Amino acid sequence: MGLLTGESLASLAVAVAIFLLLVDLMHRRSRWAARYPPGPMPLPVVGNMLQVNVKNMPSNLGQLRRRFGNVFSLQLAWTPVVVINGLEAVREALVVRGEDTSDRPPSPVEEYLGFGPRSQGKSLARYGPAWREQRRFSVSTMRNFGLGKKSLEQWVTEEASYLCAVFSAQNGRPLNPKAHLNKAVSNVISCLTYGRRFEYDDPTFLKILEMVEKALKGPGFLHEVLNLAPVLLRIPGLADKVFSGPKAFMDLLDGLITEHRETRDPTQPPRDLTDAFLDEVEKAKGNLHSSFNKENLRLVVSDLFFAGTVTTSTTLFWALLLMLLHPDVQRRVQEEIDEVIGQGRPPEMADQAHMPYTTAVIHEVQRFGDLVPLSVPHMTSCDTEVQGFLIPKGTMLFINLSSVLKDETVWKKPFRFHPEHFLDDQGRFVKHEAFMPFSAGRRSCLGEPLARMELFLFFTCLLQRFSFSVPPGQPQPSDHAIYNMLAAPAPYQLCAVPR
Repeated sequence: MGLLTGESLASLAVAVAIFLLLVDLMHRRSRWAARYPPGPMPLPVVGNMLQVNVKNMPSNLGQLRRRFGNVFSLQLAWTPVVVINGLEAVREALVVRGEDTSDRPPSPVEEYLGFGPRSQGKSLARYGPAWREQRRFSVSTMRNFGLGKKSLEQWVTEEASYLCAVFSAQNGRPLNPKAHLNKAVSNVISCLTYGRRFEYDDPTFLKILEMVEKALKGPGFLHEVLNLAPVLLRIPGLADKVFSGPKAFMDLLDGLITEHRETRDPTQPPRDLTDAFLDEVEKAKGNLHSSFNKENLRLVVSDLFFAGTVTTSTTLFWALLLMLLHPDVQRRVQEEIDEVIGQGRPPEMADQAHMPYTTAVIHEVQRFGDLVPLSVPHMTSCDTEVQGFLIPKGTMLFINLSSVLKDETVWKKPFRFHPEHFLDDQGRFVKHEAFMPFSAGRRSCLGEPLARMELFLFFTCLLQRFSFSVPPGQPQPSDHAIYNMLAAPAPYQLCAVPR
């Protein structure tokens, strides 16, 4: 075959350009629908991707919100996206229209990581009967599991004592609390999934934490880019390099699950959530429609480790930072702890009802920290309406929780740490409708009760035992978030001085 002539190359280039333009126009057809939300003008093929600031999405989307309103559209490559902002619009989308907006977008990346089309775990699963089945199982298991002779609260209280021992061993010397918080919270999840805790220097435990950290520091927004343009996953070596952390983590979990399966005694009550799931797998043998299978077990366990560990430990990381920066708040919390609990016993969940200021502080940490600004993407399962705008079936939704948690029309001081947001004039705790760190509706975080328990018990135990301060000679740390998959504080050190 001879070489292409210049004229042939020009014709081929024109044909390719026309083809890409036609494909681009086909994927933009949703924008031609009546009452489709407004948005910035997309460029051919890439859409609005060059106009999205991935390093600070909440601020970027806030600017677009001021320009286009609470419901606006974006085009990310060939994927139409509608961004929902503000309390009223978010509640309408997630609660009023929840049946229409609770699906998840397809995720080629999850397929690549080994979650087949039957995987119907929790956070990333498609909405439907299998998801409901898994949701019911996980909620009932976490609510009812006694974990042998210990309740979940006892596990958390015991782990809090181990955490305090680590802090105490520093004898007031500077330390970065992040790794210790990760270990404590991870052990609670380990108790739930494996019925046991790890010593903080256990090699397997350290490997799990290393893999979780590596996975979170990995692709970030590139994860979504590869979902939007899955053809990139075919580039030799790219996906293996980008997702080496998550792949290694899943391999490690597979080994732990295999070990658990081999030591399971079916004549005894389940030791933990993994045993309970394996029992359901046995019951479902031969039922091709059941969601209880090997793929979903690894998805459920990995979900718990990622969502259950990192979010809670990062919230506690925020909490200790804010105590450093607001010593007056720290003193008031400690005064309430001394009055209600004292120093003679560990905190209990029953104490929370008598501790309005501490409860308000924990809620304000979650609001101010704004840990998951955009939640996990949703997708419409049918044509629906939000705030009078028509959103076609199959449209990806970004739920801007940050626009609710820091709504200037709702909060007195939305961009400052202000525990009085959750107190009335008599000092009683008041929960706001706009408090949505766990999202809302059908897809709200199912681990919310566990997270609330951990935050209260760990936080009060630490403040009961220690006073926290900035190490001498070090500058005051910043309360500005660093955005990746979560909004987290910059690394900092503190001194934990026994009270």
